[in-house]
Amino acid sequence: MEKGRFPTRCIHAGQRPDPATGAIMTPIYATSTYVQEKPGVHKGFDYSRTNNPTRAALEANLAALESASHGLAFSSGCGAADTLLGGLLAQGDHVVSGNDVYGGTYRLFKRVFEKFGIEFSLVDTSVPGEIEKAWRKNTRLLWVETPSNPLLKITDLEAACGFARKKDALSVVDNTFATPALQNPLEHGASVVLHSTTKYLGGHSDTVGGALLTNDRELWEKLKYFQNAIGATPGPFDAWLVLRGTKTLHVRVERHCANARRIAEWLSKNREVGKIHYPGLKEDEGHKVAKKQMRDFGGMISFELKGTLERSVKFISATRIFSLAESLGGVESLIEHPASMTHGSIPREERMKSGLTDGLVRLSVGIEDVEDLIEDLDQAMKAG
Repeated sequence: MEKGRFPTRCIHAGQRPDPATGAIMTPIYATSTYVQEKPGVHKGFDYSRTNNPTRAALEANLAALESASHGLAFSSGCGAADTLLGGLLAQGDHVVSGNDVYGGTYRLFKRVFEKFGIEFSLVDTSVPGEIEKAWRKNTRLLWVETPSNPLLKITDLEAACGFARKKDALSVVDNTFATPALQNPLEHGASVVLHSTTKYLGGHSDTVGGALLTNDRELWEKLKYFQNAIGATPGPFDAWLVLRGTKTLHVRVERHCANARRIAEWLSKNREVGKIHYPGLKEDEGHKVAKKQMRDFGGMISFELKGTLERSVKFISATRIFSLAESLGGVESLIEHPASMTHGSIPREERMKSGLTDGLVRLSVGIEDVEDLIEDLDQAMKAG
């Protein structure tokens, strides 16, 4: 872990001026292979799937941001999840996971790994006791999203990860929504932190990537082996783009949070809006726990618009500043319909069990002027 307070680590961790030229920005090492003095004697790099200097800088940077000793970068968040599950689990193993997770995670669980004899129990991890009720003798892994996607449910990390640890199981926390600027799950007992670096860490909607961070050296060595064996690694330009993004993470997240807070408060007073999911509101079910383990409440909001599904579709299609698009965490504001977009791979009956209704709208609040964003939502509601 590199020293310095969080903003300093964002800008400097894992990066030094290039020794050959003095360039202050980490170079993009666009090479697939490296010359060796003799077989096995080299400068720490032999093949870029195994390691690359730009990627190594990113892995050190992300580890420092998550207060981790070790980091691994991947070509996508799903690539990181696939490597972790495929590397650490075997036929007959069981996983307890939140039932409100990213659709791609659900697809990986149910459509890929269940074929190989790995079982998954999906429960509401934000409700005390649900993890324990779902636990089995063959449970090897606990998977948590907090805040969850898209309902922003909050799981008590110390309680959940502590329970897994008592059972000699690993706990994985997807920290994509919170980012290390707001929450550090390893400090609350998690074994591994997962990120889609596509989102807030990259921050500019121009790259796709993932990461795994841990303080367990033995676990890191296993995952490092499978990172190389499976090969879901990022190219140097993608690694460089995420490094560029983390330099401004701390200031961007402050604005995301401030804008989302204002919009959530505005939505809570709007008669056209039903239930709002945002842990920054005092009346939110997860507010108390979120306040305990997060430094702020993030830039994501989801809510129900009163009326028919058709009205919700008209609303999200009528915004002018909020762009109708999948993904999240960029500087620009996005709006989407989870049931038919990011979570479309989850069967309707499964979605409804978790509370993800057909009419739910998800906002990724950007860093534009918040008054413009509120005006945009207001005109779209009237148009719908």
